[in-house]
Amino acid sequence: MTTIGLIGGMSWESTAVYYRLLNEGVRARQGGLHSADILLHSLDFAPVAEMQAQGDWEGAGALLADSALRLERAGAGCIVLCTNTMHKVADRITAATRVPFLHLADVTAKAVKRRGVRRPLLLATRFTMEQRFYLGRLAAFGIEAMVPEEAQRTEVHRVIYEELCRGRIEPASKARYLAIIAEAAGQGADGVILGCTEIGLLIGQDDLDLPVFDTTALHVETALDFALAAESQAA
Repeated sequence: MTTIGLIGGMSWESTAVYYRLLNEGVRARQGGLHSADILLHSLDFAPVAEMQAQGDWEGAGALLADSALRLERAGAGCIVLCTNTMHKVADRITAATRVPFLHLADVTAKAVKRRGVRRPLLLATRFTMEQRFYLGRLAAFGIEAMVPEEAQRTEVHRVIYEELCRGRIEPASKARYLAIIAEAAGQGADGVILGCTEIGLLIGQDDLDLPVFDTTALHVETALDFALAAESQAA
């Protein structure tokens, strides 16, 4: 299989889920003792979070481009950036490397379209909910995602950084997220995008009647399809 290069650590809580799901996926598809061929560069999230807060996307882009280049030089056959928010600097990564970059917004948009969902609610960090780098990418596929109102965006963002990224799963926060989703459903939302890789730690399809798009799980399946394609073609 092709070696999967992971840029992780943002946060490591969700990167650990990527690692587990990739290995479980290979075992499910190939059986026996098979596991995923992975290279992981796990960054220290604190400096990255500070760059986000300060709006230093240039510095963050340089940092992640260097990470991707290191993975490519080490033998990665594709690059998977294990965070939605940092896809804001995806262009810096693709400019620095030659191997395929599996863009998470594209992966998500294709899954949404397959389900026939037209107006999903996007739950994510404030950066992802409010800036166009992600919403615009979805719109290019004909998906006009909804976002919560201001106070709700603040709360969704707070839970991600103060709880989920620190390994805290709080029932009260789950209840708040579900209430936000219920309100959006009343306003016409016909699906929910878990647009931060940590949100799947808090809520999932079992909690909701609306279609749920867990970006971490979707990204993993796309990476597995890519990594195992050469083997299936050879067979």
